[in-house]
Amino acid sequence: MNVAPARIATRGSRLALWQAHHVADLLRAADPSREVELVEVSTVGDRVQSETLASFGGFGIFTREVQKAVLDGRADIAVHSLKDLPTDIVEGLTLAAVPERGDVGDALVLPQSSNTGSSATGVTLHDLPQAARIGTGSLRRRAQLLHIRSDLDLLEIRGNVETRLRKLDEGEYDALILAQAGLRRLGLGDRISGELGPPELLPAVAQGALGLECRADDETTKSLLSDICDVTVLAAVTAERAMLAELRAGCHAPVGAFTRQEADRLTIEGVVLSADGSERIVAEVTGSADEAESLGRSLAEALRGLGADRLVKESQTDS
Repeated sequence: MNVAPARIATRGSRLALWQAHHVADLLRAADPSREVELVEVSTVGDRVQSETLASFGGFGIFTREVQKAVLDGRADIAVHSLKDLPTDIVEGLTLAAVPERGDVGDALVLPQSSNTGSSATGVTLHDLPQAARIGTGSLRRRAQLLHIRSDLDLLEIRGNVETRLRKLDEGEYDALILAQAGLRRLGLGDRISGELGPPELLPAVAQGALGLECRADDETTKSLLSDICDVTVLAAVTAERAMLAELRAGCHAPVGAFTRQEADRLTIEGVVLSADGSERIVAEVTGSADEAESLGRSLAEALRGLGADRLVKESQTDS
């Protein structure tokens, strides 16, 4: 009896295709008898490059059309950068698996002429010149960068990784902030001039992780995806996403999270900032990995008690 191929819906960017091929390879290793096919989907976030991310509302601009391809039967699995996937549940879909996570931190990237050619040369934000022009489309990064150095000139940048690097090298920016995971997945780790992470710069919720969705009633695909799910990563991102959902902040708000795990215990740190970086609140909670969702909600409550609701609301108005 012939088994139908597992069809993966993905965006068409080079990074999205890397992620989809990576998942396809994991599936083939888990079940060599199952064929895997890719279904490319164009999203509004890919098509419209002239607007800021915030102008779209920030919700699902890179995920909706990919999800639709699964819902209407063109594909069986949707592969997302989990940091881009809204926390609101889409009826008919389920987040069935999260594979092993990549690097969670951000990267400081200088023009090619400034690099020595070695990965992670150790350049810091404090090494940048006064009023340096920094390209980033993320409100989270903008707020944290301004909190560290209010003199920085934060400029909007859109496009895929290669387009952003070209604009940097052509002199439009003095530096970029990009995800370490994306650069390394594309074989561009040598462009990383400095690694940015806690305690100064907390990553986006679920940064470095992939989210695999399928139809909620598709037991065959859910079973297939369970074979490539990393339960440790799943616990961490569940806590982080629960915090974000409880704050009602959205995946592009100035909110960050960083999770550490030791044995069956999770420690999750969360940060919320004003859009201009002038205010920053941080909280941390520790608990059982088996209660990851409630742990994330507890962190949100701790942040809320410090004024997170006001900062989130003001940042949404400012953007």
